[in-house]
Amino acid sequence: MVHLGYPLYFLTILGIWKLLGAIAVLVPEFPLVKEWAYAGFFFAMSGAVFFHLACGDNAKELFGTVLLIILTVVSSYFRPADRKSRPITQ
Repeated sequence: MVHLGYPLYFLTILGIWKLLGAIAVLVPEFPLVKEWAYAGFFFAMSGAVFFHLACGDNAKELFGTVLLIILTVVSSYFRPADRKSRPITQ
């Protein structure tokens, strides 16, 4: 598995943040933290798509990353209303 030239410590940091994000998505409380976790997953995976493309990887290498983007968007969209953050009103 190619790590796209990232230093090992960066991959470790990303892994820890992804685990914390998964916990945030699974815990029913803290809707604002959950929103940030979904945003983080989307940014990390969309960035991974661009880095794979920049390295010249083929479409087969992009499948898992694109699938995770789709699952993130679908999961965020179909969350129950009581688990979504509410806009700030004045």
